[in-house]
Amino acid sequence: MSLKVAIIGRPNVGKSTLFNRLVGKKLALVDDQPGVTRDRRYGKARLGDMSFDVIDTAGLEEAFDDSVEGMMRQQSEKAFEECDVALFLIDARAGLTPLDNHFADWLRKRHKPVYVIANKHEGRDQDPGLYEAYGLGLGEVAPISAEHGLGIELIYDILEPHWDAWKHRQRVAKQHARDAAIEALEEAAGEADDDFDDLIDVDGFADDEGEVFPSYEIEFSEDDEDEDGELIVEGSRDNSKIQLAIVGRPNAGKSTLLNQLLGEERVMTGPQAGLTRDSIAVDWSYEGRPIRLVDTAGMRRKKKIDDRVEKLSVADTLRVIRYAQVVVLMLDATNTLDKQDLTIARMVLEEGRALIIAVNKWDAIKDKAGVMQELRDKLDVSFAQARGIPVLTFSALTGRGTDSLMPTVLDIHDIWSRRIPTSQLNRWLEATTERHLPPVISGRRIRLRYMTQAKSRPPSFFINCSKAAELPESYTRYLINGLREDFDMPGVPIRIYLRSSDNPYANKKKKR
Repeated sequence: MSLKVAIIGRPNVGKSTLFNRLVGKKLALVDDQPGVTRDRRYGKARLGDMSFDVIDTAGLEEAFDDSVEGMMRQQSEKAFEECDVALFLIDARAGLTPLDNHFADWLRKRHKPVYVIANKHEGRDQDPGLYEAYGLGLGEVAPISAEHGLGIELIYDILEPHWDAWKHRQRVAKQHARDAAIEALEEAAGEADDDFDDLIDVDGFADDEGEVFPSYEIEFSEDDEDEDGELIVEGSRDNSKIQLAIVGRPNAGKSTLLNQLLGEERVMTGPQAGLTRDSIAVDWSYEGRPIRLVDTAGMRRKKKIDDRVEKLSVADTLRVIRYAQVVVLMLDATNTLDKQDLTIARMVLEEGRALIIAVNKWDAIKDKAGVMQELRDKLDVSFAQARGIPVLTFSALTGRGTDSLMPTVLDIHDIWSRRIPTSQLNRWLEATTERHLPPVISGRRIRLRYMTQAKSRPPSFFINCSKAAELPESYTRYLINGLREDFDMPGVPIRIYLRSSDNPYANKKKKR
């Protein structure tokens, strides 16, 4: 937990620009037209010695229905309710508007610290708008220019007392937790002293029924260790955070799936296509495993995009794919796997990411067997380089079938991260080349001498061979398919890099 600061205000006052300035990255989309930001976005900000969570919000609109503006208002209100401090932005160039006054009255009734920030104040020409802001009755006004970084130190002065108070609360809470832990340990130690003689025997360890197992019988075989002598724990997983991106065409149900997994209305959803514009990242946990879920904007065909904001959204989605580890491609069951879906899937695999195909709105399909067979046939033909891509079917709206998604994500992430010992690879290479010999080039057969795994994520291998440039692509595909089948690596891209050995005598003159 950290101090939470929400940036709120009417549309087009520079909230996302200030958010990007505070986090030090261009995470939020910024454009001159109002209403670009729709969902609330979180980021880690740092000012001097202060670090805190900052929340970018949609523009406050006076709408209370189920329209897009009404949902944007609900997102902003949720951000305000969970924050510790709110920065209320106004446009110093435009001065106060009736909407500014309306929401200032709304904020004044909430018992939470609110500070007025007059953005777009680059000089004396904006002083009239700055002075008008004092009429809101919310105290001092800080003039800044988020775009040019002017006046950011004033925000530091505003937040410093709240940062100090938050640090004090954290110290008090840690001390209370430490005292409680010490007290619990002392109580446990007192109880353990009474039962210690019943739990341990001089010759070994006793079970619940009193039977003693000598300690010298507890040992490990060579099969329990890896090549470096490290103990292998059966069923253990890499517990690092998984970057999971949800991508697809507009209105495929990406935001609905994210809300279903989180169990809350975290992002806006509706029948309108293109509701999501920003890529929204949410830190989450599944069965103790940290996950970063990223909801992205829908990707249409390039020739159909003529809106500048949509171009920015698609570029943001491509950035998310590059930094993801596992990508869930959402398909609409009523229109499965068209040309745009294949293009997105191809981009994911070319980036080397693990791919899962998720068919949404499956409850609307009558001929389920026929649709599934058609989908698998298309995948086998289009993506032979990643044969065995997992295909899941569910309804994100009702949640039926979504419980199979996360186990599949963990499984394919493990495959994508797998490392194979060099000794196993070379034994496999010898058997595979004997089963199907490499071709003969210029009267000599190409020899594949040595193989090792260069890296995982995705699994990538180096093969040392003669005449690497002349080995046919068909033989490389044969090796990839063999790796996939023999080492059980379905559905992930596998890369093989060939390199030739240098002949140490090639440049030496023949002795007479």
